[in-house]
Amino acid sequence: MSRVGVFVCHCGTNIAQTVDVERVAEAAKSFPGVVYSSTYKYMCSEPGQAMIKETIEKENLDRIVICSCTPRMHEVTFRKMLKGTKINPYQLEIANIREQCSWVHTDKEKATEKAINLARMSVAKVLLNEPLHTSSIPITKRALVIGGGIAGIQAALDIADAGHEVVLVEKESSIGGKMAMLDKTFPTLDCSACISTPKMVDVSQHPNITLMTSSEIESVGGYVGNFDVTIRQKAKYVNHDICTGCGLCETKCPTKVISEFNQGLAKRPAIGKMYAQAVPAKPVIDPNACRKLIDGKCGLCAKLCPLGCINFEDEDKLVTEKFGAIVVATGYQLIEWGELYPEYGGGKYKDVITGLQFERLVNASGPSEGHILRPSDNTEPKTIVIIKCVGSRDPKKGKSYCSRACCMYGAKHAHQILDKIPGAKVVTFYIDVRTPGKNYEEFYDNTRHDGAIYVRGRVSKIYEEDGKLICLGEDSLLARKVAVKADMVVLETAMVPAVGIRELAGMLGIAVDNHGWVTEAHPKLRPVETQTGGVFLCGVCQGPKDIPDTVAQAGAAASKVIGLLNKDSMETSPMISKVDESKCAGCGFCVKMCPYKAITLEDIDVRQGPKTVKKTVAKINGGLCQGCGACNVACRTGCIELLGFKNNQILEEVDSLCL
Repeated sequence: MSRVGVFVCHCGTNIAQTVDVERVAEAAKSFPGVVYSSTYKYMCSEPGQAMIKETIEKENLDRIVICSCTPRMHEVTFRKMLKGTKINPYQLEIANIREQCSWVHTDKEKATEKAINLARMSVAKVLLNEPLHTSSIPITKRALVIGGGIAGIQAALDIADAGHEVVLVEKESSIGGKMAMLDKTFPTLDCSACISTPKMVDVSQHPNITLMTSSEIESVGGYVGNFDVTIRQKAKYVNHDICTGCGLCETKCPTKVISEFNQGLAKRPAIGKMYAQAVPAKPVIDPNACRKLIDGKCGLCAKLCPLGCINFEDEDKLVTEKFGAIVVATGYQLIEWGELYPEYGGGKYKDVITGLQFERLVNASGPSEGHILRPSDNTEPKTIVIIKCVGSRDPKKGKSYCSRACCMYGAKHAHQILDKIPGAKVVTFYIDVRTPGKNYEEFYDNTRHDGAIYVRGRVSKIYEEDGKLICLGEDSLLARKVAVKADMVVLETAMVPAVGIRELAGMLGIAVDNHGWVTEAHPKLRPVETQTGGVFLCGVCQGPKDIPDTVAQAGAAASKVIGLLNKDSMETSPMISKVDESKCAGCGFCVKMCPYKAITLEDIDVRQGPKTVKKTVAKINGGLCQGCGACNVACRTGCIELLGFKNNQILEEVDSLCL
């Protein structure tokens, strides 16, 4: 005969203010199997846990129900507590009487009745709970970092410094990401390159880091501690093993194309480094621009190379590596504003540029060597308009979210203009100013004191007249129309997820939100983890953020990886799906439904009378299964059950409400 203990938590006043907890505990005493019921102010506290353990011994309990907050908050806490008792950690149920009850109701009588019902359901289920036991899997002590921006660089260095092998994969020919394009960083106005390039060099020289540039993830298999990742190393057409990066090929290449690194404001040769400070500091050939690869002509670089590094027959290579943990640091791109905002010229005015294009103009290594010049005629602008929130906070045309860094970028750009162009006039149009960071508000105030004019309102239209860009808008504080004749306009455009993130997320079995940002396991308690064990995230792949937050999150992700790789093996959750092979028809519908790629179809031998025949059945990979239950509800033959949430357990919960 089962002996169930029910423990009702006050949660301070979170629960007790709306739910009569004493009445819930009293009602629980009448439930079948319950031999003890009590309340406590904070069950999750050390005294609360001690009280539960003492009661288990005193009352000889063999399973318990805790009526408290969501199991996502403290289920692991209470399972750890039970490891020191005679009760199996999985003979525990948590009735969520906070999020599902007290926080969503105001009527105390009705909330109390609902809490009693939630407790009754949990007791009915725990009576059918079976002891479950964890297993262990070995851990491969290597980490994969996807993305070579500042987030990926920081995460890779932190993991490598802890003594673990790291492979850093970057799809471009150099690491550095967007930070390498910037001139200065707010609020200290440090030289961006002075901060980032030493870290880039550290990555290239670190004995524990293998750098794979011009590479992309082709496929991901396996599970936490044992991921099998296939990486496509794109053809570079230059042998980096013998190339010294002398640059002769770059200077002599006759083909010039638009430079992506310089945001279309300059041209680059078809062979060369991404930028002067690139890491690795060796050239690659752009197959979409090289005349030799396109039509078989030219080949001048091969003739000039003194070491014979050029190989026009180079091909993509596929490399499969095993990793214990994966960090996603894929970064962001800027929204394509041209089609979205035809009222701003739709991209037809050369002097309407993005904030990242401005960064290249003001950068000493940029196309104008740090001189702010109009792209249309290379003259110095005297009046510059900065428009914030282009594509951000605009659900009708762009994105509904705030891109967070734009307000500070706008202030930094205004400061740089006023600093570099004596007598310049800067007019910034804004919705409101958000400066949530250390010394950010002071930086914004200093920019205004320097002479930047802030106009609260949106720009409705930009058109060209007599060589000027006429910006029509409004000043909503003064309730009047505004027209500014500008020489140049800088659009602070929205951050959006990097190209290909949805495909990568599908390979990794992780979720993205409706905008495409990678979704964390819990926004407060697990901000750098994903629902797939062993896969972590950091930086702007999760959502817009500035450099300090990005670096901090990279360190947090690295610490999670280090904690995982420091173990020789790890426990796996026993609450996974199980297939009854005798019922399985091998239809494969569960394979399509599984978001974690934990199910495969395999052939097994089955006896049918005197013969042995092959039968196709579903197989569950316990390392990959996250216990979501999608396969359970999708199974047409009912052969899949989720341990800990079997059909009879769930039905018993429902039946208990009908009594």
